[in-house]
Amino acid sequence: MALPENILPMYGYLILLAWVLVEQLGIPLPATPVLLTAGALSAEHELNFAFALLAGLAGSLIADSAWFFIGRKYGQHVLRFLCKLSFEPAICVRRTRDTFGRHRAFTLLVAKFVPGLGTLASPIAGQNGMGFGAFLFFDGIGSALWLAGLLAAGRFLGDLLRRDPRLLDWAGRFSGTLLVLGILGFLVWRVVRRHAILKQLFAGRLEPEELKRQLDAGEQVFIVDLRHPLELLPDPFTLPGAVHFSPEALSARSHEIPRDRDIVLYCTCPSEATSARTAMTLHKLGIERVRPLRGGYDEWKRLGFPLDAFKPASYSHAIKP
Repeated sequence: MALPENILPMYGYLILLAWVLVEQLGIPLPATPVLLTAGALSAEHELNFAFALLAGLAGSLIADSAWFFIGRKYGQHVLRFLCKLSFEPAICVRRTRDTFGRHRAFTLLVAKFVPGLGTLASPIAGQNGMGFGAFLFFDGIGSALWLAGLLAAGRFLGDLLRRDPRLLDWAGRFSGTLLVLGILGFLVWRVVRRHAILKQLFAGRLEPEELKRQLDAGEQVFIVDLRHPLELLPDPFTLPGAVHFSPEALSARSHEIPRDRDIVLYCTCPSEATSARTAMTLHKLGIERVRPLRGGYDEWKRLGFPLDAFKPASYSHAIKP
């Protein structure tokens, strides 16, 4: 089954453009095997290295530009959608926001090389008001470096195959099979990893109705809002009596967390990923009475339960580590 050897030379540049476009749109279909194969074929002069680079760059820029404008228009809504395509959604989104807030243009230069940054960096750049010209310039350089690196690695392997005809015959016979197995293995690993994470997330969650009953009964509950400061700008409300911390700050200041009452954590990400991970971290620090809120802020708000206005004075405190 010599899929890359037979098909790529015939429709190579179109396949490269489409495959990179699909991957950068967030579909879990890795482009690395195809780029390596294209690089190897350029060593045989069946594909032109420069044209392959331009085709991949076109696909990447089309996808990234689309996410940039979608992020600018829909902001948090599109990030929630992208969360669902990630292994550890809240961590990826928060890390990308924090990295972009500190480095901005540099983030776009390295995003393609860092798992979790590639797809998220573009909509976050749009959401944060970066100019499209600057975005296109830095994202183009970062994408070109990523593509050139993979194509060059493939070309190096292609040179090795050309020097040893036996390796070339073997690669031609099994390259398609290896490509398919690699993609299937990647997808299976995603499913297994996601299942393991979700199993942890669903354990020990607190129902919103139960928290509402506790508050109505006057029980002392320490409620922590783990949302990113950017999420508070369009919706500046919190659960009654909640305090705002970043997950990192909450862990670093664990000595300030009361041990004589329930600690309830909430966020807005799918499956309460930030809350569950932060709860596990606090458990390791010896804080046992920690529970993520099922459905987080969105479910509490959907049920029509009371909310407090987020005080502007708390905002500066919220963003401090």
